[in-house]
Amino acid sequence: MRIDILSPLPHLLKAPFTTSILAKAIEKKIVEIHIHDLRDYATNSKNQIDDYSYGGGGGMVLMIEPIANCIETLQKERKYDTVIFMTPDGEKLTQKTCNQLSQEKNIIILCGRYEGIDQRIRDILIDKEISIGDYVMTGGELPALVLCDCIIRLLPGSMSNSTCALSDSFQDNLLAPPIYTRPSDFRGNKVPEVLLSGNDKKISEWRDNESYQKTKQQRPDLLNKK
Repeated sequence: MRIDILSPLPHLLKAPFTTSILAKAIEKKIVEIHIHDLRDYATNSKNQIDDYSYGGGGGMVLMIEPIANCIETLQKERKYDTVIFMTPDGEKLTQKTCNQLSQEKNIIILCGRYEGIDQRIRDILIDKEISIGDYVMTGGELPALVLCDCIIRLLPGSMSNSTCALSDSFQDNLLAPPIYTRPSDFRGNKVPEVLLSGNDKKISEWRDNESYQKTKQQRPDLLNKK
């Protein structure tokens, strides 16, 4: 898989890809990450990428030309399945969306900044708009990293145990059950006996029930999606 990320502040994106699962996925060539500085695609000598908003109002707006130039340059080099814009007013990111995107070969992620981007970019070049929550951040770089992390961990070979992702919360509209490790008794707080029993069937039944009860108590809205 190849992910191209477009940003006015590309240095904000680099560090998370140098450690843990993301770094290993890149090292094993499971995913390619390419970060692009929108200033490299500016059309004036000052590398300007933002301007005042028509009609007035506070804040600057990312200009249309640098974004269009970058996206169209990449699209001439290869076919992209999806061009994504990270924005607070987009579709709420879900595990289902991550599962779908993990099946694609090439995607572009555009990070907004300042007051946003020229609407014509959204109308003409963006396929999908994604939000990580009902709040506003200073830019789209952190949301883009959230999306990348969610996608990459699903790619075959990214995690040492490929079944881990299948038991994540939200994969089947249920929250994951409680998990435990050693010691089995911590200050009188004991691990449920069934988990120490070695009985795979009973353990599976316990996990299914705990998952359902946890979802019913904490996120009953998820049960209505079944």
